[in-house]
Amino acid sequence: MASKELAQKLQRRLQLEESGEAAEGEAEAVKGAVAAGEVEERSCLTASADAELSAKLCRRQDINEGAAQPRRAAVFNPYTEFKEFSRRQIKDMERMFRLYDSGRDGYIDLMELKLMMEKLGAPQTHLGLKNMIKEVDEDFDGKLSFREFLLIFHKAAAGELEEDSGLLTLAKLSEIDVSIEGVKGAKNFFEAKAQALSSASKFEAEIKAEQDERKREEEERKHRRAAFRELKSAFTQ
Repeated sequence: MASKELAQKLQRRLQLEESGEAAEGEAEAVKGAVAAGEVEERSCLTASADAELSAKLCRRQDINEGAAQPRRAAVFNPYTEFKEFSRRQIKDMERMFRLYDSGRDGYIDLMELKLMMEKLGAPQTHLGLKNMIKEVDEDFDGKLSFREFLLIFHKAAAGELEEDSGLLTLAKLSEIDVSIEGVKGAKNFFEAKAQALSSASKFEAEIKAEQDERKREEEERKHRRAAFRELKSAFTQ
């Protein structure tokens, strides 16, 4: 009887040990699965980051080799995108752009840029002109849109152009408002303008000034007409 009870106890003990080992094995399996999942997740994140970096590097290589596809930009508003410039400056740049856009197609091509640089007194070689366009040609069409034309002055103001760059020469030689500020170079001129007023108050002040100017001109016309009528009536009496 005692031997039977002892055998049952030993069997029970063996079952407990086996179940414990099984549970421990399951726990280890779960830990392993979790660890594998974390490794896999990290691998996915790393792969994603590597893919993004690889795509950027490939894009840059395509640009350098001239094989990149153009990216279409959204609707362009010069006053909101180039807030460092005043309304008057942008209008002057637009006037200059239209002056040299002899084809009236909304672009300055290689030959029109050649003429522009000659008029500014800084003629460039054929290769120099191509490099000028390439430096701001975001859609890779080989010509300058108005937005890309504004980029020239944006880069000049930010000091992002090399001293020997043809674009910096263009920015410095252009006569946009320099009669007021003096010829100090595009960088100093535009930086001074950018720091003068905040974007919102600057536009409000300019619009108000334009409205005041129109009112002043209208008042002067009224006074001249009144004076003319008085003079006329004096001679007719």
